[in-house]
Amino acid sequence: MEWEAPVLFFRHALDARGIRTPEDFLPPYRKAAERLGLDNADPAPKTVEGWIYEGRKPQRVFRPVIVEMLGYSIDDLWTEVPEGSTPNFVPLIDASPTALHADAGVELNEMKRTGAMAVRRAKDFLLGADRERVGDDTLGLLDDEVQRLVAVYPREPLSAIWHDLLETHDQVFCLLEGGRVRPSQLRDLYAKGAMLSFLVAKGFNDMEDRHQAMTMTRVAAACARDAEHPGLIALTDGLKSLIAYWADKPEDAYHYASQGAAIAANLRGTVGLWLLGLKARAAAVLGDEETVRTANQQASDRREHVVPDDLDQLGGLFTYAPEKQLYYSVEAEALLGHGGAQLAAQAEQAVMGFSDPTSPHWAFGDLAGSQCDLALIRLHSEDVEGTADAIRPVLDLPSTHRNNGIVVSAMRVRGALMTSPARSAVAVKELRAEIEAFPTSRRALPRG
Repeated sequence: MEWEAPVLFFRHALDARGIRTPEDFLPPYRKAAERLGLDNADPAPKTVEGWIYEGRKPQRVFRPVIVEMLGYSIDDLWTEVPEGSTPNFVPLIDASPTALHADAGVELNEMKRTGAMAVRRAKDFLLGADRERVGDDTLGLLDDEVQRLVAVYPREPLSAIWHDLLETHDQVFCLLEGGRVRPSQLRDLYAKGAMLSFLVAKGFNDMEDRHQAMTMTRVAAACARDAEHPGLIALTDGLKSLIAYWADKPEDAYHYASQGAAIAANLRGTVGLWLLGLKARAAAVLGDEETVRTANQQASDRREHVVPDDLDQLGGLFTYAPEKQLYYSVEAEALLGHGGAQLAAQAEQAVMGFSDPTSPHWAFGDLAGSQCDLALIRLHSEDVEGTADAIRPVLDLPSTHRNNGIVVSAMRVRGALMTSPARSAVAVKELRAEIEAFPTSRRALPRG
């Protein structure tokens, strides 16, 4: 059958893998279902033909497996691509769809793998070479690695960076323990230890290991104090608040956010604004509307006077971008149970703020969180269809991206559906069941 223009990106993704018939399609589909731990019955060949040749969108039960198999969201896959153009959608997982079955691609991947082994060996040599003292090249290498890890943490699944993160964390602490550090280097190394411990703690929280997360956060706080870095000290209070917030301990979340906000009161960077946002979200869970308004207004006022500091320059989780500030503000209103057209417009703007994966402030977790908030706000406005549309991209996320915060956010929507005036409607029951199944196929994270 000849291809017609325009075609769906789904066809491009299949063609890149040499898949042109239902018979080609089913073996990789089954493997994707196995990775998700699902016992999905195979789609009928006629069903697959409808997807491939007629552009029919798959039923919801098949969508997670297709997303896992091809690495793109359903919305991207079912987007028309004009004939002759080159699709430029960003994959949801770290894979190159055009290289998976191409000899050149396999060769390139192998070259990268063996090259990475050589780099790792040389790096280990450099880190162990300065037996009498730590050299500037060693510190520069660690600087590069810390900057890379901070930048990629919000953008990639934890499984893709966890090994590198733990290895770099270990290297910093080995240097601190080795007694080879000059006094002038200590503060810098302690700051690196605080940053890396912060990321490791965040990783444990994403894996729902809150005890380890809080323990590592306390390590980060101790390093921040030894580095005499007020911004990092405040940042660790923010992480304690974040851990408590996702653990459904709003009183603790409020306490730590307030404590950190006091430390950051005179800082010019964005960490103080983040702490105010955390305080507002915790207050919203507690039903304290006055504190929500006050904290968000303070953050808004301070935004006009921000002077980016060293943490902001690192980016990633260490800066509080305007897009994230809007997301937090909207979430507080959603948690208070508010709806309405004006708030829905702000929620849509928050989602749009994370719509471009090439933006320096893009984070898949923040995008999913803002989409769940939009779903809640539309539900508070009794817009069930709009609720389903808003949360659909979240439910289509591959299992590698389903971290703790995203799952909790989705479960909030399910809880709101259970108390909605429309809870007995068939569409609401179906959506509720779909969200309930969302965490069960999660493999967001490192195994072993």
